[in-house]
Amino acid sequence: MTHKSDIEIARAANKQPIQEIGAKLGIPAEALVPYGHDKAKVSQAFIDTLGERPDGKLILVTAVNPTPAGEGKTTTTVGLGDGLNAIGRKAMVAIREASLGPNFGMKGGAAGGGYAQVVPMEDMNLHFTGDFHAITSAHNLLSAMIDNHIYWGNELGIDERRVVWKRVLDMNDRALRDIVVSLGGVSNGFPRQTGFDITVASEVMAILCLADDLDDLQAKLGDIIVGYTRAREPITCRDIGADGAMTVLLKDAMQPNLVQTLENNPAFVHGGPFANIAHGCNSLIATRTALKLTDYVVTEAGFGADLGAEKFMNIKCRKGGIAPSVVVIVATVRAMKMNGGVAKADLAPENVEAVREGCANLGRHIENMKSFGVPVLVAINHFSGDTEAEIEVIQAYVADHGSEAIIARHWANGSAGIIELANRVAEIADKDVAQFNPIYPDEMGLFAKIETIAKRIYRADEVLADKKVRDQLKAWEAAGYGHLPICMAKTQYSFTTDPSVRGAPIGHSVPVREVRLSAGAGFVVVICGEIMTMPGLPSKPAALTIGISESGEIKGLF
Repeated sequence: MTHKSDIEIARAANKQPIQEIGAKLGIPAEALVPYGHDKAKVSQAFIDTLGERPDGKLILVTAVNPTPAGEGKTTTTVGLGDGLNAIGRKAMVAIREASLGPNFGMKGGAAGGGYAQVVPMEDMNLHFTGDFHAITSAHNLLSAMIDNHIYWGNELGIDERRVVWKRVLDMNDRALRDIVVSLGGVSNGFPRQTGFDITVASEVMAILCLADDLDDLQAKLGDIIVGYTRAREPITCRDIGADGAMTVLLKDAMQPNLVQTLENNPAFVHGGPFANIAHGCNSLIATRTALKLTDYVVTEAGFGADLGAEKFMNIKCRKGGIAPSVVVIVATVRAMKMNGGVAKADLAPENVEAVREGCANLGRHIENMKSFGVPVLVAINHFSGDTEAEIEVIQAYVADHGSEAIIARHWANGSAGIIELANRVAEIADKDVAQFNPIYPDEMGLFAKIETIAKRIYRADEVLADKKVRDQLKAWEAAGYGHLPICMAKTQYSFTTDPSVRGAPIGHSVPVREVRLSAGAGFVVVICGEIMTMPGLPSKPAALTIGISESGEIKGLF
């Protein structure tokens, strides 16, 4: 087994020109807009020709709640895509783009690992094709136009105390969470309190990831509510007149980015809403296009299944008219040990009892995913220190829960290490046994939807929300927004809103601190516990060790 770092493996990759990757999907060279030699955008004109084609099978990869031990969800997604191609199936992966904030903070990059990676890894984790910069610019254009409208006489009568549209930045910067703008006198406007969110939490990001095409994008951007008048009447982006210019800024960002895996299989990497504060899935346009181009599409949803997969099912599938044929839940022996109470420093020795104890977290996710009417498999992402006894405990536990757990060694062996899982996934997908259903109907009330997620997915006893929150939800229902789905913003580390509570807790409460209406994206964001829509950097951010080596190569990114 190799001891090369992810970045060394990525640099040694034998990449094919992006036109050759496109040709595997039947995309002609003229339908690709190249960004260098190894990445390209797929033109809208070509996508428009695919409408009549049948859809392939959609495979969702999700995971147990993340632990500091690492689970390898993206690595498994990429490995499974390679594995399906290795067994002769036409498959591709569709994943999210990485945000600069976590890259320079704590999480690091997001392009897979070992011998299951998407390349060019450095580009994907930095500026890539500029999509996030375009989203940041479009968002902040609207912010500037709101303040400018108020400055030049405020014809719409916006109540400056009720401007709800913040600014964004693709960086973890806690100093900008709560700020005052327009200080410095008459020529700078009217001072007011506002703040910044991280770009991946922007409603513009969510809209780009849920829009069908440019016309739909502009319509959804126009629907964004930016503030209210003194009479509490909503003011939209369309009222401000920013929707057309924002669409122009997002014209190229809207198109899916085509890249390749280490094994030269095609991959779309497009869009990137966070899963703990946004809906956590790659773009609908990339997923739908992939389904037209191949027989199997492997996609992922962010963080644990309680967050990303729940939103994938209840938001993305509902809005996009798509449905998964199989769900793969990624688990590791190490993660089970941590859920069983073992500290990160003590993970190395065999501890069968802790693994057994920690499996409760996995079991909860299996039950939850099955409740959507979709068959579930477990991928045990193999680490070299795992023992036979520990693996057997997970397999026996999963079998008792009416599913099966298959060892995957793609990190070390690429597609050759995931053949068994690929065969099972294809076999189940081909049977068409999935009977997908979101867990709540559109017509259910907003607070009842929040309670449904809290009780059925998190197994909470109650949702705690003060009168202000409940009244706000009722007002949105009265204004015609009651049919919208819910986007829960909570910690990824636990089924509860307390990140320190591992395992499969019951009998807890879900406190709702704030609700935000994303009228353009078409969902209600429910902020629970201490979750931040603008993260901060850790005491020793990854940025401290990132730099350029003497030979001119990037170091420290992984």
